[in-house]
Amino acid sequence: MQIDPTLRALADVTRLRIMRLLSTMELAVGELAQVLGQSQPRVSRHVKILCDAGLAERRKEGAWVFLTMAIGEHRAPPLGAAVARLLAIAEQDDARFAARCAEDRRHLAAIRAAREAAAADYFAGHAAEWDSLRRLHGADAPVESALLATLSEAPLGTLLDIGTGTGRVAELLAPHAAHVTGLDMSPEMLRIARARLQHLPAGQVSLVQGDFAALPFAQASFDTVTFHQVLHYAQAPGPVLAEAARVLRPGGRIAVVDLAQHDREELRTEHAHARLGFSDEAMLDLFASAGFTADAPVALPGDRLTVKIWTGRRTTVAVPSESTPA
Repeated sequence: MQIDPTLRALADVTRLRIMRLLSTMELAVGELAQVLGQSQPRVSRHVKILCDAGLAERRKEGAWVFLTMAIGEHRAPPLGAAVARLLAIAEQDDARFAARCAEDRRHLAAIRAAREAAAADYFAGHAAEWDSLRRLHGADAPVESALLATLSEAPLGTLLDIGTGTGRVAELLAPHAAHVTGLDMSPEMLRIARARLQHLPAGQVSLVQGDFAALPFAQASFDTVTFHQVLHYAQAPGPVLAEAARVLRPGGRIAVVDLAQHDREELRTEHAHARLGFSDEAMLDLFASAGFTADAPVALPGDRLTVKIWTGRRTTVAVPSESTPA
């Protein structure tokens, strides 16, 4: 980094606001435009200046562009780390700037809440046909066999299936676990899961309504956590995986079954996907940030989309962000 382009990039209040928003999470450029009340082309110009100065980084996903902060204590040269601290101090000491940043975060939270409500409506409306919809991602049998093979190296112990949906994965893994807890936000999904799992021994399975970004469990409660075709619904996958790490015991295992990165833009609009899959690089970064050491991923190519299984073990507690995510 160089001081002159860094200071020039920061010499605009809009760009300062963008940097404070990015200090909590990755954001789509379109989200920034909504929060800031500016046109997307104008926000894109601000984004270019920040990226050219090394303060932010772009990531393209289908038709969307996501932005992350490129500076901070754990990932930048001393100048970048100093700039990140300066921005945090500015929000603490400058009451007017702090008020504007707080309003930006409230606005962002409202935007995301509206999207999450739309996704919840989608799940409620499609609960009864969920298993057939899931097959849009590929046949179940090869994925389920690969998941079992991947997890068979050690007992599952107490297992948390996050986003359990109709309970298919909970049913699949229950014979190999001491106890299975299935969590889902949708009461409609849980009703179907409850009917599906009623043949299992009493006390072997629990179903809980809850949010994958704020798990209603104590720290170190589980030996294994699974996400099956769930993480692509997360507006911010990082905090979701950090929550999974929090409830896992040291050495506990995680398995994420999801789509490899793709360009099927219609999955956003027709099926409420927030992410168009994940690259190996992106998933490994998410794992590392949440405190997981990753194993080699398993790829299962399908007719139109590739499903991947990413696994890892919890080694450290995730590093908290300097602000609570919006």
